[in-house]
Amino acid sequence: MENKKTCLYDKHVALGALMSPFAGFEMPIQYSNITDEHVAVRTACGVFDVSHMGEVTVKGPDAERYVQHIFTNDVKGAPDGQVFYGMMCYENGGTVDDLLVYRMKENDFFLVINAANIDKDWAWMQDQAKGFNIDLQNMSEHYGQLAVQGPEAEKVVEEVLGLECKELVFYTVKTIGDIIVSRTGYTGEDGFEIYATPDKINEYWDKLMASGRCKPCGLGCRDTLRFEVGLPLYGDELSNDITPVMAGLSMFCKFDKEEFIGKEALQQQKAEGPKQRVIGIELKDNAIPRHGYPVLFEGEKVGEVTTGYHSISSDKSVCMALVDAAHAKLGTELAVQIRKKVFPGVVVKKRFYDKHYKK
Repeated sequence: MENKKTCLYDKHVALGALMSPFAGFEMPIQYSNITDEHVAVRTACGVFDVSHMGEVTVKGPDAERYVQHIFTNDVKGAPDGQVFYGMMCYENGGTVDDLLVYRMKENDFFLVINAANIDKDWAWMQDQAKGFNIDLQNMSEHYGQLAVQGPEAEKVVEEVLGLECKELVFYTVKTIGDIIVSRTGYTGEDGFEIYATPDKINEYWDKLMASGRCKPCGLGCRDTLRFEVGLPLYGDELSNDITPVMAGLSMFCKFDKEEFIGKEALQQQKAEGPKQRVIGIELKDNAIPRHGYPVLFEGEKVGEVTTGYHSISSDKSVCMALVDAAHAKLGTELAVQIRKKVFPGVVVKKRFYDKHYKK
């Protein structure tokens, strides 16, 4: 099956981006190089085409009740314009997807889901909608999306795109005509997400490129940026088999709310303690651990790397890994097998670099 293309595909090709399949789309991995793009986001401003992400709207009399049912976080009675991070889970606690839920207004929600999971999520959401008086729409083909990220992001969005965003605080959203603007970020830096029609996204991209104030960035540095600040990627740190509790994301599971799918299983797992946990490991050498590499304790395999890099911002070889809970304590000495060599390391916090969000 041929990969899909986002509304900005031709722009990426014209800029000489390295294109590669990702989540069923042909996506830019880098333009210049991953390090330069990473540093641009940490120090100034970068823009990502994230039009491959999925968008689902939930409206109608039972919209809030439905979102409460499928979502681990608690949106009940929240003010309009509030954004929530959380998960959708199966009854056994496994993760359907992690997502953002935007409360646009009463009984009007905008859900942003991962590109690789759009078809699966949409089928699952439809199955869960039975018995709810809602209008559920998959709007993924309707929207393009830009993520403008970095310390200069606010100035760039205001001055280059003419979108007023100063009053948005962290994890809030507003509409400007037909355009949706939120302030969340997936990089550890201040940042904005802009959802609009493909034509408008193309117009905004051209303005950003012409301004010279915003570096085009690919998915390569998007991964290095999110990884450094300990943010999960579905398929690596969350999956059908990796629950939010195992991933260390229990704070986004509101067990005091009436119900949500998977609540009982997750509550039990949290009370008993999961058998495996996602942890951080810092290696003592400059080797680069990759997804799937074995993690060892005294020569025995106790887990696998989920994501690993030589951190650009901290200049350390670090990784996140899913390991047996008995070896997850901070300070535990573990090792990672990289091809035929074994590299010693130690369990550290998953956040390898401090976030710089505007709260």
